[in-house]
Amino acid sequence: MKTVNIGIIGGGLMGREAASAFGRWFALNDFPVKAELKAVCDLNENVLSWYKNVPTVEQLTTDYKELLANPAIDVVYVAVPHNLHLELYLDVLSAGKDLLAEKPFGIDLEAAVAIKEAAEKSGRFVRCSSEFPFLPGVQRVISEVNSGNLGKIIEIKAGFLHASDMDFNKPVNWKRQTKYCGEIGVMGDLGMHVLHVPLRLGWKPELVFAQLQKIVTERPDGKGGIVPCDTWNNATLSTQVTIEDEAVPMTLETKRLAPGETNTWYIEVYGTQGGVKYSTKDTKALWLFKMGKEQFWQRTDLGFAGVPFPTITGGIFETGFPDCFMQMLAAYIAEREGVLNGRFGCATPDEAVESHKVFAAALQSAKTKSVVNIASYETQPA
Repeated sequence: MKTVNIGIIGGGLMGREAASAFGRWFALNDFPVKAELKAVCDLNENVLSWYKNVPTVEQLTTDYKELLANPAIDVVYVAVPHNLHLELYLDVLSAGKDLLAEKPFGIDLEAAVAIKEAAEKSGRFVRCSSEFPFLPGVQRVISEVNSGNLGKIIEIKAGFLHASDMDFNKPVNWKRQTKYCGEIGVMGDLGMHVLHVPLRLGWKPELVFAQLQKIVTERPDGKGGIVPCDTWNNATLSTQVTIEDEAVPMTLETKRLAPGETNTWYIEVYGTQGGVKYSTKDTKALWLFKMGKEQFWQRTDLGFAGVPFPTITGGIFETGFPDCFMQMLAAYIAEREGVLNGRFGCATPDEAVESHKVFAAALQSAKTKSVVNIASYETQPA
């Protein structure tokens, strides 16, 4: 069996999730490729020390260029603040490595385009992280849409909601500062997750009216002082897409201040003959709208059986975030090796750039308080 050797740059929260997933790789049933974590880079020695518990790791370093110089590494997963994406992603490609990039694929549209162009020029395999579509419920939503059972699509809603910022005493971090996370703020942090499925279904936003909110403008610095918190906390985007030559409204939400929401991803699709909706707030529940003499919503409790890549886990058990993260990594490796076989794949560089066009247009919409044509960002990055 072929082995793909993985390196991680940025060993924090998402790096540890990736390490956990690679450590459970044997749980995938009949997967044709083995993936092993071999090297990790992080500036913090305390973070690196955690990876000493991972038996496959052979290299720990605080210098990412040392990791990139390692000839054994085939693929690099990079999980760092958005302002570092451009430099590190280009360096990964220049080193001849394949790349699994974190969203939003650059701090702004200009950076995303530069990364996409570099990926094409290099010929390396590049995809962007977005985990939630690999849950069974989301796979069922996609299947229902593609089946035609919903009739003519008349409305779409999708979002990703957090409530962690409802604690106003929470110390500031890089995601709350524009110089690190970008002017697009919460859209960059959460937006690729929201747009991945719509874009893959061919629903490319054409117009946008954005309502952006900076609700918390300062936070403790963790050292006894107060510092500016200058990013957009909440974004509600009213967009328009064309489906079968008809204009269809699509609402996109990305929020850090959504009361009662911990880590809620959702999608709802409504048609003339039915509807389908799914939310991670109730991970097992798929809701289908039926029409006959009466109209009603039908709930189906989903198990593990609907994941794209079967595992040893029994079909009756429910999935969680570590599971969809592992499924995403499996999709990346499978597509890289040419064995995706029609299953749902990771977000592409093109999809990442399309999401940035929406975010750039949303900034202009909020500034001018008007509807903005996203097509204007085809050649004119913000």
